[in-house]
Amino acid sequence: MLAPLDSINPITSRVIKCAIEVHRTIGPGLLESVYAACLVHELTLDGLAFQRECAYPVIYRGANLGCAYKLDLLIENLVVVELKSVEIVLPVHKAQLLTEMKLANKPAGLLLNFKVPVMKDGITRLLNREALKGQ
Repeated sequence: MLAPLDSINPITSRVIKCAIEVHRTIGPGLLESVYAACLVHELTLDGLAFQRECAYPVIYRGANLGCAYKLDLLIENLVVVELKSVEIVLPVHKAQLLTEMKLANKPAGLLLNFKVPVMKDGITRLLNREALKGQ
């Protein structure tokens, strides 16, 4: 059984705090890879367990197709984090995160876009209702 929202909310809050610190320190407009490296450092300082670019196999109609997709970050084995540095977050970016959450069967996700003047405007939090069922 997956963690209840009471367990997920503190994790997403800590990740958001780390993202805000990165943005506050280095500002907007850099490449996604720079933000990824800085966020990994902040997550480490905060003591959060995470995996970076972890691969998940693609299972299609019950068959493992021998290929994989990578999550930018997986925090505490519960929260998928998708990093962006784009002018505008498009619906497809949110759909991508939701797809990753569903395929990995993770209950929560954060889309963090660092190309904004104020980081709070670059944060989208999504829930995977299917993974939350049964709680």
